[in-house]
This record gives sequence, structure tokens and C-alpha cells, in this order.
Amino acid sequence: MPRIALATYDPGSGTHLDSDLPVLVEALREAGADAVGVAWDDAGTDWGGFDLVVIRSTWDYTRRAAEFTAWAERCGKATRLANPAPVVRWNTDKRYLADLAAAGVPVVPTRYIAPGEPADLPADREYVVKPVFGAGARFTARYAPGERDAALRQLERMHAEGITALVQPYVRSVDTDGERALQFFGGRLLHASRKGAVLAPGTAYDADKVTHPDLAPWTPTEAERAVAERALGAVPGDHELLYARVDLVTGDDGRPWVMELELVEPHLFLFLHPGSVPRVVEAVLGAAGR
Repeated sequence: MPRIALATYDPGSGTHLDSDLPVLVEALREAGADAVGVAWDDAGTDWGGFDLVVIRSTWDYTRRAAEFTAWAERCGKATRLANPAPVVRWNTDKRYLADLAAAGVPVVPTRYIAPGEPADLPADREYVVKPVFGAGARFTARYAPGERDAALRQLERMHAEGITALVQPYVRSVDTDGERALQFFGGRLLHASRKGAVLAPGTAYDADKVTHPDLAPWTPTEAERAVAERALGAVPGDHELLYARVDLVTGDDGRPWVMELELVEPHLFLFLHPGSVPRVVEAVLGAAGR
């Protein structure tokens, strides 16, 4: 009986936000595994006692990115970690988008502003400011050219905390076409979803946001699949990925652009795709048996 840990976060006194976690734990147990959800920062856990640790919903890591990647390194030395620690370290920092662009993958044009660097912000179009370590639209906002002062206040706050910002043009097609998320598991396309625009004009960077509005199943186009597979092929190193999610938007040229490549803790949206659960279980058990 394989022992499998699904790494998650500790919600404290709040409600756990990962709706996939209990579904996967139950399905893995029904398939014969000893499966359990464990907070990644639980100091009392012997990660080496598991045959496989699958990073699932470690959604509090962005405030402690260095601590999280150090944990992934330790865990990966103690047992099999999916996805592997080198992939985790690369993908937690959104500067990976520059690597994808250098490899010829179409990505949303991105610039980076580190603490101490001048704030070179667009003056002719809407744009987005967000952190290189971020999730759930934290420290993320959409600005019009006339809102430079507000954007500078956000940058000042981020830089005071030592956070490097990235700046991207706001891709206007998101307001009409949304974002498409292509989820891969075990090396194959699992399912795809579409969500509406997250960033409404005038919403403050530190305001709570609905991160997956109007979520619905989606059938990806051939062009979307091709770009997603191209992005996965550009991940550095020869690492086997148990799971991956590629978030796409329609670029200014009418073709799919990569918004983000999620290789650490992407939501699987299994409530929307219940038929995908058996394939996920099969892939996880296969990884545990290697």
C-alpha cells in the first residue's frame, strides 16, 4: 500500500479553500493508497515516510517563498516529490516568463522592476502590476495611463517589502474571451477551463478578488494545445512533470499567449470536471510506484 502525502496549507481557524483535496484523498484511499493531506510547513511530519509527496494546495507559500523552496529541496531529498524541487524553485518566481520568451514561446510581454530600479510604466495603454512571487491576485492591479500615481504607490509598497514587480500590458481580450486554463496530468491533457476577467478597473491591489470568476469547462483549440505543449517543452532540465496548468489568453495578434505556467500548486477544478478524478488517481499511483 503506497503512502502518499498531498501537501497543502494550514487554514488555521478559517475554512480550507482546496475543494479538490478531500476528493483526491478519498479517491486515492478507495484505490488502495494510504493518502493524507498534510500542511507543507508542519514541522512534525516525516516526509521520508511517504512514497510520494504531491504538492497540491500550498497556497500560503508566496509570503515565504524562500522557506517554501527550501522545504521542497529537503522533501525532494527525503522522498519522491512531484513536481521536483528544481521545477518548484524555477516556477515559483515569475521571471520564468523571460525564459519561456527566450525559448520562443509566445508569452504576454513582461518587464521587471526590482527594488531600487526606476519605475518605467506604460504611458499609452492599460497595464498590470503584480509580484514575481504571487498567487490569488495578491498585490495585483490593473491601471490606466492616468493612474500612474496609484501604480507608483503599489510599487513603493512592494519594494519596501523587497518584492520585485512585473509589469505587463493589460490584454484587452480577457474582458471578452477570458483566460483558458489547460490542465495536464501524467503527461496528457486532462481537461480545460475558462474563467472571466479577474481585474476590474479601479480595484485596489490589496483588495480581495474573485480569482476564478465565471469558471466553466472549455474545449481548447488546436492552437491553444500547441502553445501549451510548447511551453511545457521549454521547462528547463529533464524533469518529469506529474501535473501542469498552462494559462492562456488571446494576444494582440489573435494567437494564444501564455499568461502563466503553473507547475507548483495549480487548482485542478475537479468540481467542474469530476470525470477527471480517475485519471488523476491513476497518474498519482503510477508516480508513487516508481
